[in-house]
Amino acid sequence: MKIALVLIVLLIIFSIIQYNAIVQAKVRVDSAWSQIEVQLQRRMDLIGNLVETVKGYANHQPKVPQARMC
Repeated sequence: MKIALVLIVLLIIFSIIQYNAIVQAKVRVDSAWSQIEVQLQRRMDLIGNLVETVKGYANHQPKVPQARMC
């Protein structure tokens, strides 16, 4: 009887430890995805800034006549 009670207690403790490990892994995955989303948002912001910079630079460039292809 005592052995069965000890096994049940050990099984419960093992289950709690495993559950906590799964929750901890889920938190790490969510954190990693959050960092990826932040980097993607920064990239999107930089692309918009780059386009505006190129447009501004293009306005300062002299017009160059295009050569005709024969």
